[in-house]
Amino acid sequence: MQTQAANLIVVLGPTASGKTHLGVELARRYKGEVLSADSRQVYKGLDIGSGKDLDEYQEIPYHLIDIVEPDTEYSVFHFQQDFFAAYQQIKQANKLPIMVGGTGLYIDAVTQNYQLHEAPVNKALRDELAALSLEQLQQRLLSLKPEQHNSTDLTVRPRLVRAIEIAESDKTIEPQNAPKYPRINPLYIGIRWERSVLRKRITLRLKQRLEEGLIEEVQNLHRDGVSYSKLEFYGLEYRLVAQYLQEQLSYNDMFQKLNSQIHQFAKRQDTWFRKMERRGDTIHWLDPQQSLIEQAAKLVEPQLESLSAELP
Repeated sequence: MQTQAANLIVVLGPTASGKTHLGVELARRYKGEVLSADSRQVYKGLDIGSGKDLDEYQEIPYHLIDIVEPDTEYSVFHFQQDFFAAYQQIKQANKLPIMVGGTGLYIDAVTQNYQLHEAPVNKALRDELAALSLEQLQQRLLSLKPEQHNSTDLTVRPRLVRAIEIAESDKTIEPQNAPKYPRINPLYIGIRWERSVLRKRITLRLKQRLEEGLIEEVQNLHRDGVSYSKLEFYGLEYRLVAQYLQEQLSYNDMFQKLNSQIHQFAKRQDTWFRKMERRGDTIHWLDPQQSLIEQAAKLVEPQLESLSAELP
């Protein structure tokens, strides 16, 4: 239960749930600004596959989208820094900060006051790991960090090696006792569809993205110098489309695998949100069969003063 005045709205939900539209509508109604909490939208050029939906924003200011080049390593450590820089700008302008996203780790890094350190490249460790099979690498990571927020870390070798490197650097996520950033008191607003309906929405959106040029987007990234192995880092759409372009998959196989794995990803997102509730966070789940903006407004309006107040 919310015991302190909220200073951040968090609009969350699984992929294809309608988070961006609701976040933008709240920003439009209450003169707010949107902070994306998506691990891929930070990259320039990853537009269709990451679901930036920039047409939604129009005049609404947004942050943490298109901020780094696609060949840049970007982690939750960097996200936390960038988030709070943008957050403080929004608060100083007495605007309403609205975080929108489905990357649970990124949301928690902000709301749970994670103490993060940047893990340097460890060449000796990488040399050691090079001799291990994929299964051995998976076992090693899970022994270090049993709960994985992103299953891609377990299936893509470069990501798996980097995840082990971070886990073994002894610079892992810990709750801060004395946070260097402002204490966040979130108002969580969630969108949850019935499973069968969400599955239809996911499949429809995938078809739309392919029609809008997802394959061409991946082709352009590769043409501009992003290797196929690097595309593995950018999640399901980029990994499987890259495999299709390398003729490792037929178009139909690519579509079916992508559709199935996005559904599985949505389930993992929901699992993360349930974990948040188990630890005591209150997520106000909206009924998508009714007006989302009107339901959200009833939650936001009683706390408008604290939400838009400048930082002390």
